[in-house]
Amino acid sequence: MRKLGLLAAALVFGASAFFGLSGRWPWHRLEPPPIAPASLPPSPPSYTEIQDTLHGGETLSDLFARHNVSFDFQRLDGALLLNPRRVRAGLVFSFRRPLGDSTPNHISVRTSPDQRVVFTRISDSWNAAAQPIRWQTEETRIEGVIDNSLYEDLEAGVAEEQLDSGNRRRLAWDLADVYAWQVDFTRDIQPGDSFRVVFERRVSQDGEVRLGNVLASDLTMSGKRLTAFRFGGVSGGSALFYDANGGSLRRAFLRAPVEFRRISSNFARRRFHPVLGLSRRHEGTDYSAAPGTPVMAAGDGVVLRAGRAGGYGNLIELRHVNGITTRYGHLRGFARNIRSGVRVVQGQVIGFVGSTGLATGPHLHYEFRENGIPRDSRRVTLGTGSPVPSRNRTAFEQERDRLLRLLEQPGPLVAEPSIARQASETSERWLP
Repeated sequence: MRKLGLLAAALVFGASAFFGLSGRWPWHRLEPPPIAPASLPPSPPSYTEIQDTLHGGETLSDLFARHNVSFDFQRLDGALLLNPRRVRAGLVFSFRRPLGDSTPNHISVRTSPDQRVVFTRISDSWNAAAQPIRWQTEETRIEGVIDNSLYEDLEAGVAEEQLDSGNRRRLAWDLADVYAWQVDFTRDIQPGDSFRVVFERRVSQDGEVRLGNVLASDLTMSGKRLTAFRFGGVSGGSALFYDANGGSLRRAFLRAPVEFRRISSNFARRRFHPVLGLSRRHEGTDYSAAPGTPVMAAGDGVVLRAGRAGGYGNLIELRHVNGITTRYGHLRGFARNIRSGVRVVQGQVIGFVGSTGLATGPHLHYEFRENGIPRDSRRVTLGTGSPVPSRNRTAFEQERDRLLRLLEQPGPLVAEPSIARQASETSERWLP
């Protein structure tokens, strides 16, 4: 046995020597690992880029001349949203200049959230063109318990990377608009109430974030659950909010016709008047708001009058169906074309908050009258809206069920195709 083992070992060594000298092997040899190329240092930029701001009192020509650029702005296409006679101060322009060149060859400015205007130099001439900004739409859900107010809890509970402070405030107002006909957020909300909301979060190719549409919400107040689902139908109608049964949340009249900070005076049979210094009947509701805040028509109607009216200051009075009139007092001014006989629709801006007449500060005095008798606008029946049309019922139920799953889904949202919106925009897609 020992001799056989020595013989076998000799044969193995002999074969190895033979194949090693011949360069041939009876098995596949592994290739040596590739040698990683040495990393090259990044190429230095071939241009310099400077940002400059259009200052108050200067023209676009002044700004461009500061960078050795001459351009005839009168030949700009109106679709570029850069009217040289109406351009606003504060616009930031980016001037890109090749190294060694004293004149830029590329200039850009953001003229709207969805568009950038780009000027390109070709030889000695310049071209201007619009460049669309693409936005990706993501469906996002947040939820929380209300401790103080919906506005404060959204401000504190939503991360800055999700929505910045301005967009959080807008989300609060949009939610208030969803329930504008059902809930008085200054009076009805109590600590311990909760909310859930699914909304569109739009992110631009430049990393900007803005709020899209509120898609669905679930508000629980004192154990009562109020759900709302956005649905626009499949035949091109405008999107509205409906309850789970397809009933419209819209009513014939808005509960409050202005985005207000607080209610400074309620409807009252007797109230001490801060200007006159005596007690008298207060036949409306005073909504404290910043000067210039838009005031909306509470319902569809016709303008009875728009002008000065004694202690009301600048007043608009609207006539609605069934003997109802509404008044909007202390306005700073009226919206364009608001005059006697003009028809308006619910939500249309008709004027702006001011402090004209007998007023100590900017607010809207709002009155609601039935057959000439003043009523408390916060307690009257606001009418009903039209339900989902029967022809769109199946599509509504599919979208409602999809949104309901998103509202109740734990963890990060998984986007599903939207039945109602599939013809216009889809989740997780870049939009122009």
